[in-house]
Amino acid sequence: MAELEVRSQAMTSEAYTPDPRRWRALTVTLAAGFMTLLDVSIVSVALPSIQQGLATNPAGAQWVVSGYALTFGLALVPAGRLGDAYGRRRLFLIALVAFVVCSAACGIAPSIELLIVARLLQGLAAGTLAPQNSGLIQNLFRGAERGRAFGFFGATVGISTAAGPIVGGLLLAAFGEPDGWRWIFYVNVPIGVLAVVLAARLVPKVGTGGDRKPIDWTGAALLGLAVLALLFPLVQAESGGVARFWWLFPLGAVLAVLFVLWERRELRRAREPLLDLRLLTETSGYAPGALVGLVYFTGFSGVWIVFAQFFQNGLGYTPLQSGLSVTAFAVGSAVSAVVAGRLVERLGRKLTVVGLSLVTAGITASALVLLLAPGDLAGFWIAPALLVGGIGGGFTISPNITMTLRNVPVRMAGSAGGALQTGQRVGAAVGTALVAGVFYAVLAAAGNSYPVAIAGALAVAVLTTLVALGVAIVDLRHERRAIHDADLAEAAAPHHVSHD
Repeated sequence: MAELEVRSQAMTSEAYTPDPRRWRALTVTLAAGFMTLLDVSIVSVALPSIQQGLATNPAGAQWVVSGYALTFGLALVPAGRLGDAYGRRRLFLIALVAFVVCSAACGIAPSIELLIVARLLQGLAAGTLAPQNSGLIQNLFRGAERGRAFGFFGATVGISTAAGPIVGGLLLAAFGEPDGWRWIFYVNVPIGVLAVVLAARLVPKVGTGGDRKPIDWTGAALLGLAVLALLFPLVQAESGGVARFWWLFPLGAVLAVLFVLWERRELRRAREPLLDLRLLTETSGYAPGALVGLVYFTGFSGVWIVFAQFFQNGLGYTPLQSGLSVTAFAVGSAVSAVVAGRLVERLGRKLTVVGLSLVTAGITASALVLLLAPGDLAGFWIAPALLVGGIGGGFTISPNITMTLRNVPVRMAGSAGGALQTGQRVGAAVGTALVAGVFYAVLAAAGNSYPVAIAGALAVAVLTTLVALGVAIVDLRHERRAIHDADLAEAAAPHHVSHD
């Protein structure tokens, strides 16, 4: 607790003059961030349309989703460090322009090969943009305002993931087959161009809190290869990637150990590491928050694919109907995330404990409903359960991001935000492979019974959420114990009484 107070005092002692454009700048950057995160999930509902339009097989179409997730995850930490060193506004604008150009290239791609290349580059641009958002919040806001800003940021992360199937279904319904999928990419172009113009006018040039020390390219290479070794088999899981590339997991572990050893060496030599490992050991709240994010996204991200499979393949819903069936989660998440941004400074980790409990209850209820409800009414019956889960999701993602990053020094805000989101992306990849894998395994074992399969898959998501809840409860107890110890120390301190 003493460390937290020291860091808070250091932060408040920094020269800080609120920029009058800060809330408008935040709106623009979050709109761009929403667009890039939406592209993680929006394409999933368009895979049949892509297969038909480009005459490709399922494995080729799957790379349109997997390739984006792969390069997105690889770019996060190096891009965050570049933003720390060379300016977050500059990196944000460069990445946003690249994302718009790549979106147009995806839309006009005449073949599956060119579409995959464009998606890889689009994911790289999105991964470069993402950590600049959290870094800019650290620069532009302080105190309770920072909690509110991270509340909006958390809402953006949660809603974009949940809204992807809905937006994708609407676009496919509007533009039809076989080329309706192209508009999933084209829609980014006018929105992105407007965002570039507004960001250039509204996002201020802000100091990073550090000088331009050389970039740790060796650390970047080691971390990039470690993340690649972990993610590649997982993003290929549906085509047997885990079985074929299992040997990459131990290789990734070795590379991760080498990365940690190298970063420690850089610190001993007084150089600027790619990721300052003292974030995990000395920055209050960062390590438990990063762990909660990783574990929660493991369960949270995988459910959307199995929901789509259940509603579309199991019940014969259209992509639009499938997306609308899970709208309640997005609505609940949107409202609660904004509310949570106002409450997090007062309630702290207690808010994520409540949130994870609600997510657990909502997913459990969803599994029971889909197991028992008539097929034609399942989309309606599941809405209350998903609303509860969505409210819990808003109370989880938004406050957890705030508590994880609020004590991070401004000079490391980009790399810290990038590392946090890398954990979330890794969790999402693991969860997608795990939850979807259980779904297909139970489906085959249960004689093609989709209700049993979805119940089994959601049970995995519930167990994962319970692990995240356990981590949050441990951190809450640690937080309370630290406050209690600080109060005892203050009470035991000698008090000087004036005799004047």
